[in-house]
Amino acid sequence: MPATRSCTTSGLSASPDHRARGSVVVAAEQLRAVALVCTLKPSPAESSSQLMADQVLAELAANDVAGSTVRIADFEVRPGVSADEGEGDEWPQIRRRIIDADIVLLATPTWLGHLSSVAQRALERLDAELSDTDDAGRPVMLGKVGIAAVVGNEDGAHKIVADTFQALDDIGFTIPAQGCTYWNGEAMGGTDFKDLPDTPEAVRKTTAAMARNAAHLARLLRANQYPAYQ
Repeated sequence: MPATRSCTTSGLSASPDHRARGSVVVAAEQLRAVALVCTLKPSPAESSSQLMADQVLAELAANDVAGSTVRIADFEVRPGVSADEGEGDEWPQIRRRIIDADIVLLATPTWLGHLSSVAQRALERLDAELSDTDDAGRPVMLGKVGIAAVVGNEDGAHKIVADTFQALDDIGFTIPAQGCTYWNGEAMGGTDFKDLPDTPEAVRKTTAAMARNAAHLARLLRANQYPAYQ
């Protein structure tokens, strides 16, 4: 198992290329976001998914949302569909970060036209939340906002977003308007998102709109939770 864990926290001064580690004091009423980075590469390897997630968190920070990152490949996440798969399973500590967040970003690369196996495993583990409810009978993820970011030098972003949003909706997340951002390189090309000299303007604008809408929706849901299921 990798010795280095990527579990970073960013404050309101975040920039698109931040890599700062540590913690910040978060005001009681400030929204929180967590980015689940589903690259196949453990830290400290460079990752296009990580870079995209950092840019999303920077835009969320501009909307007064405190953000943090979890690189899933840095943890021992066992296969399964329960909240805890027993000794050695490190999903429970990732789950706690999700529970504490108002906004959850799933950032994934594109492999063979599909989301990564790491992203698929994260969604499978979140399946456990369908049977976990609060005192009002609501699934525990109800009231949280789910967004997605996809990178890859091949086609597949729209399908990946569709599959991801269907899964997040089943689990109880609410999807904001235009709740995804992505970058696809030239078909059969070899350039990765992290290799670009600058982020394309269209991607920057899409990321900014997604973050703005996600923060707006999260504030509405915090003030007005869904009705009780009982």
